[in-house]
Amino acid sequence: MGGSQKRSAAYGPGYGLLPADTTEDVRTRGAGVSRQVAVLPVGSFEQHGPFLPLATDTLVACAVAREIADAYPVHLLPPVTISCSHEHAAWPGTVSLSSVTLHAVIRDIADSLRRSGVDALVLVNGHGGNYVLGNVVQESSARGERMALFPAPEDWEAARRRAGVVTSLLTDMHAGEIETSVLLHTHPELLRPGYETSDSVADDRRHLLTLGMSAYTDSGVIGRPSLGSAEKGKELLASLADSFGAYFSLLTSEGGTADTAGAADGDGRG
Repeated sequence: MGGSQKRSAAYGPGYGLLPADTTEDVRTRGAGVSRQVAVLPVGSFEQHGPFLPLATDTLVACAVAREIADAYPVHLLPPVTISCSHEHAAWPGTVSLSSVTLHAVIRDIADSLRRSGVDALVLVNGHGGNYVLGNVVQESSARGERMALFPAPEDWEAARRRAGVVTSLLTDMHAGEIETSVLLHTHPELLRPGYETSDSVADDRRHLLTLGMSAYTDSGVIGRPSLGSAEKGKELLASLADSFGAYFSLLTSEGGTADTAGAADGDGRG
């Protein structure tokens, strides 16, 4: 499957958040595929402990989306940077949208893309609290539209095994081994000191939606960031790019329908 040659050069400033494609780039790429697929990173702006930036989920979603765009002929979109982070409201700096607003934003983006000839949309979710994204995909599928939510928990689990991530997906909930590893690989300059000594485990979080994150962690961390490494981050992203192949094939096939693979929380993490 042919990817986008030299795609990594098509990024502007802002730590790679903003694609620098021109209209001609999009036109040329679209001419070479049977069906155009857009990839939309969806992040958040919420606390990630004392060592990771508020924009961590957005940076992770963009890193995954960039890896996809380097390997597949997709239309890469700029990220949604604020989403549903209500469970993190106890920490300063966190900003949220209502689920109704996020739902409407995704629907508007999908409608706009279809009007311009791009009728398949993949939501690359970087924040586990964006439960509503699963509903958006389900509803779109029921209307016969092509939409997918990526990565699914199964994709993260395959990536975890390939990268040698020790922490389980249950334990690695927020600002843990996975997110620390991805940022150590992609944006090491953004990490503050302290991730080596900030491990915090809270596997029983059954009242999270009622009580919020502050009931389970003082620091804002749930996971083992001390185990993070740049090499693990590199392998995590490579594995996710490989997993995306099945999604791309489904969305571009003539008989395919929108992929509802992926739990409503997208990645099962915070």
